[in-house]
Amino acid sequence: MPGNSFGHSFRITTFGESHGPAVGVVVDGCPPGIPLAEEDIQRELDRRRPGQSLITSARHETDVAEILSGVFEGVTTGCPIAILVRNEDARSRDYAAIKELFRPGHADFTYLAKYGVRDYRGGGRASARETVGRVAAGAIAKKILGYEGVSVIGYTCQVGDVKMPAMERVTLEQVEANPVRCPDPETAAAMEKLIMQVRSERDSIGSAVEIVARGVPAGLGEPVFDKLKADLAKALMSVPAVVGFEYGSGFASVTRRGTQHNDPIIRRQTGSGGAPVIGTRTNNAGGILGGISTGEPIVVRVAIKPTASIPQPLETVDTQGNPQTITTKGRHDPCLAPRFVPIGEAMVALVLADHLLRQRSIRGTE
Repeated sequence: MPGNSFGHSFRITTFGESHGPAVGVVVDGCPPGIPLAEEDIQRELDRRRPGQSLITSARHETDVAEILSGVFEGVTTGCPIAILVRNEDARSRDYAAIKELFRPGHADFTYLAKYGVRDYRGGGRASARETVGRVAAGAIAKKILGYEGVSVIGYTCQVGDVKMPAMERVTLEQVEANPVRCPDPETAAAMEKLIMQVRSERDSIGSAVEIVARGVPAGLGEPVFDKLKADLAKALMSVPAVVGFEYGSGFASVTRRGTQHNDPIIRRQTGSGGAPVIGTRTNNAGGILGGISTGEPIVVRVAIKPTASIPQPLETVDTQGNPQTITTKGRHDPCLAPRFVPIGEAMVALVLADHLLRQRSIRGTE
């Protein structure tokens, strides 16, 4: 079946193209009675929208959310929630010159190979503009998780060869204090300098984002094909420009021995009814064992490729296979991490909300 939907108990379907009249999402499976207003969604969309600073795309979109269904008298009804965001600043003329050309690093050729037709205006549905719907749905997922004491926060941890130092705990205020969305001020300044340098050279730079979910209860995730780590990987790898995923110690575990990597299991405290609360002394597992959450913070990271649209001549072919040279115009981010942060948070929140509701169907609300 077409891959425009994601989730099981909490399911979303996004729609729209970069230069169409609107983009949006339909959310199905949201429990009734949750207070929800357009302002709740708008806060997250404002973090994702272009034109926030000199290091992001200059496309000007207010990204105003319109709730079309599923909310009555300020609360969710249990029916599908439809959210619409109209496109306001699409400049399709910027793409007219490349109508018959394939842009290197983009999905132009593959979409044509799949469908026999493609929307060349800004990449159509392959554009990151599609993620507006994901962020809108993620705002609802975050509200559901908030009732369970779960928080999700992401931040830029690397741009090029500039890496931030390890931090014990990161706050939203620290992340939003600079346009790079790196919580360490000194590293953020170095990242911003590098991005501006790359932009002046009419180029782009790769980056990485870390996302941490705290307060996740133990027991979320299915044991085989719907492991929590697998769904998180699918969710984040489905976002445009993401080229790598890891959780916990990730690829660093390749150089470790089992004695270094295994997390000692400890009793943290006594819960209600005298039941022990189990935890781990370290968290190399990233909060997941056997595909199921442990109760420790869930830590994931993604690698994001350099923006494919750069204003430099590149080798390509036209739709007839003839060699050509292409220079991509338009307005693009020199580094994708700053605007990816709210998108990554949304995808992690969607997975956790879905698995939380799935777990309730098994164990109830105990």
